[in-house]
Amino acid sequence: MQPHEILIRFVLTEKSLRLAERENKITVIVRREATKKQIKEAIEKLYNVKVVKVNTLITPTGEKKAYVKLAPEYSAMDLLTKLGLI
Repeated sequence: MQPHEILIRFVLTEKSLRLAERENKITVIVRREATKKQIKEAIEKLYNVKVVKVNTLITPTGEKKAYVKLAPEYSAMDLLTKLGLI
């Protein structure tokens, strides 16, 4: 899979914005077949940031959600702002 095929959309809720501010994490809906390693590589390649950790879960609606923790030298809020999401 190509990096742009893995990511479906960013999640912008109160919880996801709080995670971005406090824990430097972005929340993304990804393809269900994507592995944590593929998600990490896609985020790093597409947005030129360093990823420390990826946690995933399957939502009750059947979507796969990834919580991506960025390295301390990168800001999740800055990334979301650059993308025009907030």
